[in-house]
Amino acid sequence: MGLRTLFERFDAWRAEGRTLVLATVIETSGSTYSKAGHRILIADSHEWQGLVSGGCLEGDLALQAEQVRHDGQARVVTYDLRGDADGVFGLGVGCDGLLRILLQRLDPATGWEPMAGIVAAVRDGQTGTLLTVTQPGGGLAAGATLLQSEGRHVATGIDATAAGALTVVLARSVAHARTAALPPPFAPATALLTAVDPLPRLLVLGAGPDVAPLLAFARPLDFHVTVYDHRPASTARADLAAADRIVTAPAAELARHVDLDGCGAAVVMSHHLDSDRCYLAVLAGTAIPYVALLGPRHRRERLLRELGAAGRGLAGRLRGPAGLDLGHDTPEGIALAIVAELAAVRHGRSARPLSGEAA
Repeated sequence: MGLRTLFERFDAWRAEGRTLVLATVIETSGSTYSKAGHRILIADSHEWQGLVSGGCLEGDLALQAEQVRHDGQARVVTYDLRGDADGVFGLGVGCDGLLRILLQRLDPATGWEPMAGIVAAVRDGQTGTLLTVTQPGGGLAAGATLLQSEGRHVATGIDATAAGALTVVLARSVAHARTAALPPPFAPATALLTAVDPLPRLLVLGAGPDVAPLLAFARPLDFHVTVYDHRPASTARADLAAADRIVTAPAAELARHVDLDGCGAAVVMSHHLDSDRCYLAVLAGTAIPYVALLGPRHRRERLLRELGAAGRGLAGRLRGPAGLDLGHDTPEGIALAIVAELAAVRHGRSARPLSGEAA
């Protein structure tokens, strides 16, 4: 249930003209399912899209959202599940953590902001910052927002003068989410600053039958996937419909058809030696941090030998054979291994067991 699914549900509910509630985790402590900056949507039917917990809190949160939907006043709901406090809610969650969640109404009168702006910015491939007031003060009400991205400046509940003054706060670097005390004249107001980033872009070089399972795993993890192949019969297959973009062109023309600077990862899997060699030669001249090559080690070594000096640009970036060692040799298992490794690299993780050792 990633951003793609959240955005698609938002599109559907907005098209129906429904009044929604945006629930944003603004603070956590201890062990929690979600962290600050995480968002879900709650509809007027008590349906929700996304999870802030493992499904334990969402029903109660939908009830809390009713008041916000009714009066339009944003409010903060706190779930303190640490120690014996869990018994207060009678939920038996056992997460041993605290969550503070801001509820904001989204409706036609405000253009469903700030969600509409977030969706538009992400889909347009823009980066930016969203400021959400979490504690009122200095004329700012809780739930007031200011979104600033490339070519987009959307204020909700903040007048033009205040928005101008708050651009200084928005200019601060935000890796993901952090709480900031707002400067005078807005003190003692506080705000959650969250990064707005485009979907990570994955380039799949090759359109063989084993690409469909890769798409099935990559899309739910919010990767924007481009599939590229020189064979029209391959790129025309119906099972590639989950790709965001399909390009049919010679391997040597890759740089002409794809913005390689915007790609965060590439998987070379054409099963065609000359094409793979050409793809690797082009990728060696880029800064794409993750380049994976399907096939055994001896195939990788052969291709690197044939590339010669040009292949040195792949040093420290090329993963071949692609993926983690999961022990599967089916297309689905290999796809899982590749996407798991890709996710770990993207988030700077080691891909070691979370337990640290076998139980």
